[in-house]
Amino acid sequence: MAVGTAAERKAALSKPADIYLINRENVQWLIEKSGIPFDFEMVVIDELSSFKNHQSKRFRALLKARPKVKRVVGLTGTPSANGLMDLWAEFRLLDLGERLGRFIGQYRTRYFKPDKRNGQVIFSYKPLPGAEAAIYARIADMTIAMKATDHLQMPALLSSQYEVQLSDSEKERYQELKRDLVLQTPDGDITAANAAALSGKLCQLANGAIYSDNGDTIECHNRKLDALEDLIEAANAKPVLVAYWFRHDLQRIKKRFTVRAIKSSQDIADWNAGKIPVAVIHPASAGHGLNLQSGGSTLIWFGLTWSLELYQQTNARLWRQGQSSQTVIIIHLITTGTIDEQILTALSEKKLTQQSLIDAVKADLKSGDNQ
Repeated sequence: MAVGTAAERKAALSKPADIYLINRENVQWLIEKSGIPFDFEMVVIDELSSFKNHQSKRFRALLKARPKVKRVVGLTGTPSANGLMDLWAEFRLLDLGERLGRFIGQYRTRYFKPDKRNGQVIFSYKPLPGAEAAIYARIADMTIAMKATDHLQMPALLSSQYEVQLSDSEKERYQELKRDLVLQTPDGDITAANAAALSGKLCQLANGAIYSDNGDTIECHNRKLDALEDLIEAANAKPVLVAYWFRHDLQRIKKRFTVRAIKSSQDIADWNAGKIPVAVIHPASAGHGLNLQSGGSTLIWFGLTWSLELYQQTNARLWRQGQSSQTVIIIHLITTGTIDEQILTALSEKKLTQQSLIDAVKADLKSGDNQ
């Protein structure tokens, strides 16, 4: 287990073993700085989707060492969480570009066309007609999908929305920011420089607080906090896990309730032992790998994320094998008439795209086709 300080990692890698384990944050160190020869016969990449950014240092480092490896296996539950463009980097590591091309530009040109753009600046791409089927056909011979629900005893999953309503004056402030990219308040001005910044500001406002131009937190309403209180009371002392996105979400939740953030191994142990009535978790820091299924079966999304990968991975902290409850409940706090509704719709659409990929390469263990 190559963890700890650089010296501890080097010591572990220098000992004879059949299998070495290292976290993805140290992949670049292993290849470029450790001084350990990269002569591993096989590499297994858990959470392959964390290498989907072809410009990241970890991707570039592993790609550099990839020709030395005889066999590579990638594992992920979210292969195309943000669309089929995610697949290129993942398969570039697996087959060195044999199926989807050696260059990202080649892949874009063959299967996509520009979607959202501003002049010559292209912000997103969408698949060309027939591109999805063509991509699936290219990768089918080396890709296999197995759904947990088909092979494991999984609990039921109940997903619901808890809608909150803004007052007329709160709606007007929301629309003012959306319309003018500027919101004037007694505590300071809020300015959104562009569409991406506006999206973030509207998400904050839907949650009940927003950062001013000078970085101060301006509280706007307590609708979601009131709803969260109702849900915690309705849980009747059963542990509740709350997912938040912005720092001021966490600050306001802590001010209102007695909660504990899931950060350390001790936090995880105490949660799973049932010692934390209300825990809070941030999807970006705790979306992958944590086993929290022993501590509770209710997850409340205080604020949503646009990332399907983080959304699904966070839900999977509770909805997974070993969950003692027969039903896992996922509740989304949605401020009606706001960007919350658009994010939830976008997550559903991305989920459908990813599901199409999974279905296309799904294993049929009853036939000999996948042997």
